[in-house]
Amino acid sequence: MRTYLLGTGLFSAILGGLTLLRGLRDEQFTWRTALAWLSWGITLTLAIGAVVDVRRARKGALAPADSPVHGKETKILRRNVRR
Repeated sequence: MRTYLLGTGLFSAILGGLTLLRGLRDEQFTWRTALAWLSWGITLTLAIGAVVDVRRARKGALAPADSPVHGKETKILRRNVRR
């Protein structure tokens, strides 16, 4: 669980959300703020999807073709079995 929560993608997405929350105190909600929140939501979704794909690959399942770990499943599984 620690490797998932401290992954760079998920960690940076959470920090980005905290930065957006701090920005809400000082500024009005505009269309730029809405786009920033939309961008943050997409980033968080992609980070969570990457974590799910790596977890599935560690258990031996195949990753979808659009996943960053596609084609590396056997390498990830071997590394996990060694541990």
